[in-house]
Amino acid sequence: MAIYYLPPYAPDLNPVEGIWSLLRRGWLSNVAFSAPEHLVQRIRRGPRHIQYRSDLIGGCLAETGLTIRPA
Repeated sequence: MAIYYLPPYAPDLNPVEGIWSLLRRGWLSNVAFSAPEHLVQRIRRGPRHIQYRSDLIGGCLAETGLTIRPA
């Protein structure tokens, strides 16, 4: 087992940043939210659609340069 120390702030190594980018460019773009509840609803629906797209999730992981290896 190897331990890698990462910098305290490294958004380029965080695959979740890629997911947020997909949401901002897709589900949350060009929408005039009528109420805070409308925003919450859109934020909840976006990841539900992304979770079934393994190509999008894999792309977000590949963008970091990190790999997942089973232990």
